[in-house]
Amino acid sequence: MTALYDIFVVFMTLTCLSLSKMSELGVSNPLRQYFTYLLLLLGTGAVFASPLPKVTVGLDHAPPYSIATKDGKFSGVVVDIMRDMQKSLPFRVDFVACPFPRCVKMLQQNEIDVKGGLIRTAKREKTMHFLTPPYMVLTSSFVFYARASSLFTVNKYQDLRGKRIAVTRGAVHFPRFDQDKRLLKVEALSENNAFEMLLKGRVELVIGVEDTADNASVFLHRPTKQIIKMPYRFDDVIYGHLALSKQFANTELARQFQEHLNAIVENGRLSELVKVYNLPAVTKVNVNN
Repeated sequence: MTALYDIFVVFMTLTCLSLSKMSELGVSNPLRQYFTYLLLLLGTGAVFASPLPKVTVGLDHAPPYSIATKDGKFSGVVVDIMRDMQKSLPFRVDFVACPFPRCVKMLQQNEIDVKGGLIRTAKREKTMHFLTPPYMVLTSSFVFYARASSLFTVNKYQDLRGKRIAVTRGAVHFPRFDQDKRLLKVEALSENNAFEMLLKGRVELVIGVEDTADNASVFLHRPTKQIIKMPYRFDDVIYGHLALSKQFANTELARQFQEHLNAIVENGRLSELVKVYNLPAVTKVNVNN
């Protein structure tokens, strides 16, 4: 603040000299007063202007929705949406890499402001606020992956019993699976970690959203020849949302986020953003169906 104050003093000194010169040149007194007032506004504005609010976005490595590399670079659908918001809203964004369960916990504890890739549930709504409509609309399936060398087959839901199934900690699937306490579920830090557990023989199955998991395989160079899909699947329409911390949700900027999201669904901009990643368009029609 001291440096800014010194700059302000120099600025006003030069201004006074300029005004004296104006007097010598015969500029009328009312005009000099107006010029003085204008410069005061500009000067004080430069010194006391409030910094842009910072929005912290948690990103787990889940291509193509959010990509966080080891060298600190971030990309993906969520990043593109936040950058698009910055074009019309005054805020700074700070991306923070965190495993999926950690990101969710940080959002619940108001340690980050925004997290993408979340399925909306009544339980989650108690600890976070969801922006609607969703930015991801997939007519896809929950499928189960196994090692290609596996000697079993999952043809129906009951065949899941007795198998160790890797699930991403904190993730939501379909109700029957999530609520079934008879299944042997082994928590993983991420979907990629779940597949590592599968390839190392620590689990027999991994559950995942088919479109998302297959897409991620391309980005992660996963050894797909070593993995097969089981015949059993649960078809569903899967919605992925941006969620806000309860604390951030009460701000004016959060309200503007909601308005911006509504606008880019209406004008087709959101569909343009997700098309880059070969994802389905998001329109009012497929969101409301």
